[in-house]
Amino acid sequence: MSTKITILWVIAVVLVTAIAILISLPFFMHKPAELEEYKNKIPMQKTEVGERIKLPEPGYTGNTSVEAALSKRRSIRDYSGENLTLDEVSQLLWAAQGITAPWGGRTAPSAGALYPLELYVVVGDVEGIDKGVYKYSQEEHELEKVKEDDIRAELADAAVGQECVSDAAIDIVFTAVYERTTRKYGERGIRYVHIEAGHAAQNVYLQAVSLDIGTVVIGAFMDDRVKELVNAGEQENPLYIMPVERKR
Repeated sequence: MSTKITILWVIAVVLVTAIAILISLPFFMHKPAELEEYKNKIPMQKTEVGERIKLPEPGYTGNTSVEAALSKRRSIRDYSGENLTLDEVSQLLWAAQGITAPWGGRTAPSAGALYPLELYVVVGDVEGIDKGVYKYSQEEHELEKVKEDDIRAELADAAVGQECVSDAAIDIVFTAVYERTTRKYGERGIRYVHIEAGHAAQNVYLQAVSLDIGTVVIGAFMDDRVKELVNAGEQENPLYIMPVERKR
């Protein structure tokens, strides 16, 4: 009798173990895929103020013609809430003010090749880097962190409550040092600076179309507050805010 009980007990243990293995098998089968997905995720690069991030090399060819980009260019204020990639940020900044000639010529024309524009990127949702304010260095194609924290909501308040500024994954802030141009062209240089800002902003628009993301130019904001928020230099004057994110 004792032997029969022992045999039945062993059979019961084997059955329970087999059932447990069958139930857990799908879980174990999915683990490698989950681990692979985790490995493929871009790690968050934590940076301190003053540190620099080398941007990916921009692309010089694409699948969207200039004519197609012009025909599809629209101001987009409604966004999906998805992240941008660092490659996309790199491409947008290069389109705005990237260097395209050995002597320093850029993607947008500048009166006297004096280049008065500076670009800041208010980062909220970008894969691979943490939130904060970064300044674009054209010469090295790098971002330098100039301020901690996510300031998109404060920037939206400074832009008279325009929600697209706080909703966007990033906000590109254009500033200008007028003296770089006016010292050669006098008072008329101010006009040239504003013309140049328009050139650069249109480049961002067309690049956004090519990347299938949305942007808009914002010109209504409190200058001093925007300047303070992005830690702009004393001689810099804010001209544009361009929210950028994937379209809804």
